[in-house]
Amino acid sequence: MFWPSPPWDAVTYWALDLETGGLDPRVDPILSVGMVPVRSGGIRLGEAYASLVQPGAEAGIAPRSITAHHLVPRDVREAPPMSAVLVEIDRRLREGPLLVHQAAVDVPFLRRAYGRAGMRWPDPRLVDTVVLLLRAAKRARFLDPDAPEQEPELNLAGARRALGLPDYGQHDALTDAIAAAELFLVLRRRVGARRLRDLT
Repeated sequence: MFWPSPPWDAVTYWALDLETGGLDPRVDPILSVGMVPVRSGGIRLGEAYASLVQPGAEAGIAPRSITAHHLVPRDVREAPPMSAVLVEIDRRLREGPLLVHQAAVDVPFLRRAYGRAGMRWPDPRLVDTVVLLLRAAKRARFLDPDAPEQEPELNLAGARRALGLPDYGQHDALTDAIAAAELFLVLRRRVGARRLRDLT
């Protein structure tokens, strides 16, 4: 038996990306956040949210991460603190599902930030474009058993390229959130999702 689930385009998804000072959510800070909504089946660029984040005096930025996002300590020194940025993130996450590319990376950083700020994690429904990429590949093999079997490209830029989407600059939180939202719209069609439950 299926539980009732709204049509996929009847809910608002908040695509989110983070740039961080390293890859360990236990110790590395969030340096920037980008969010954009997918509302009524379309990306609403006018409602996008982006902010740098002041990491705090005790948090450092790993040199290897700087080569990716090009954020150095002076860029974030005067940025709002994570607690203020979380208020904006939280307001949006309470509106609908969280949409990310590779939840295993971004969600642990977010959960830790909530805990450190003394805020309750809202535990939003989660839509992960990596999961959808794997599901789309499986569906394609089901529809055409004679097609050559190959694993899908899971890197955000590579996955977009494979699906005919344009290249964007990488490692800017808002640009990557928009890139994930566009990828989501293509994959939603590829997996044949009609309801929210088909995406989570």
